[in-house]
Amino acid sequence: MSKKTGTILVVDDEPNIRRVLEAVLAKDGHTVLTGENGRKGLELLKSNPQIDVLITDLIMPDINGIELLSAAKEMDPNISVVMITAHGTIQSAVEAMKLGAFDYICKPFDLDEIKPLVRNALERKQMNEEGRTGPIGIAVSGTQALRRQRVPAPGRRSKADVLVGSSPAMLEVFNMIDRVKDSRASVLIRGESGTGKEGVARALHFNSIRADKPFVPVACVALSEQLLQSELFGHEKGSFTGAVSQKKGRFEMANHGTLFLDEIGDIPPTVQMMLLRVLQEREFERVGGTETIKVDVRMVTATNQNLEKLVEEGKFREDLFYRLQVITLYMPALRERIEDIPELVDHFIGIYAPENGKKIEYASAETLEIFTRYRWPGNVRELENTIERAVVLAEPNARFITPDLLPKEILDGVGTKV
Repeated sequence: MSKKTGTILVVDDEPNIRRVLEAVLAKDGHTVLTGENGRKGLELLKSNPQIDVLITDLIMPDINGIELLSAAKEMDPNISVVMITAHGTIQSAVEAMKLGAFDYICKPFDLDEIKPLVRNALERKQMNEEGRTGPIGIAVSGTQALRRQRVPAPGRRSKADVLVGSSPAMLEVFNMIDRVKDSRASVLIRGESGTGKEGVARALHFNSIRADKPFVPVACVALSEQLLQSELFGHEKGSFTGAVSQKKGRFEMANHGTLFLDEIGDIPPTVQMMLLRVLQEREFERVGGTETIKVDVRMVTATNQNLEKLVEEGKFREDLFYRLQVITLYMPALRERIEDIPELVDHFIGIYAPENGKKIEYASAETLEIFTRYRWPGNVRELENTIERAVVLAEPNARFITPDLLPKEILDGVGTKV
């Protein structure tokens, strides 16, 4: 059972912020303590070990928010810490999250954001105390929990989106996912096509406190400007030719969950401006409508393009770029984690052999050697397709994949003849 109310400590050197937060949170049934500076906050932490959530300003004259965060975590590793920050210090707030902060909120903030944020922080505190890493019931902790999760999440379009691997590069990916999965901060996933960027987005969502809410993916490159606007924001009846009825957009569908925008570099300028507003104000209107709709959506985007270059060329808004990459996650190319290939091969054989009624159990040593020498321009998705093809072509009683079952381009790519 999730905790409904708790003890909240608010530390800020601005009296108005302390008074407003105390009133709002007390009205929800929380016990609220307040401190006018970091030193007072530290005293309250020491004298009140039952504190569940610490809400602290980042910049204070004596003990700052980072120092208070460190002290709070030393006293109670399970405490949830929320940073209050100005727009100019967002990067510092992100650094605080890497040190263990639960989330951050920017001044001036909407009071409607506070209540769900505190509820989520309380739930995270409870999960930490119970030894859970997320609402989907993973019993092991940290990167090992993510690495052992091999079952595709609902709606997964490709088995390549499953995150598999134990290389240093992949462990860093798992570590970053584990650190930021519960934050509302926007995440930009970068990497080549076929590396599994959607898998990262799904891992962020399905291992987070939003796991029981919608995960809504959108492939931006496949839609025209008008269709993309309608897809994201919805439209009213008669707003354009073919709009025969009102339609809810993906933002509404993803409310309280995660919206994943794939190939964000391909969105047109008009849609870029509309996205910026949603990120800043958390509100929008449907195409052709006047009703303002508020949403609580965690936005995750992905691209294989050089967004910095697009910004320089005037093709992508600089302000949107910085809003999207509050946290950046890099998905390595398969050639950068060759040591993961045997594990990936076993994973895909385990999927496609039963699916095709074959007895294939593994790939031969010669086949694995070819795999490790090949450059894999299509990355994990190309490896997946190669394994599926080999399984389909294998003899009914074959036990392993041999080089003669591989595509010519792979054999030519490593200079192997069969």
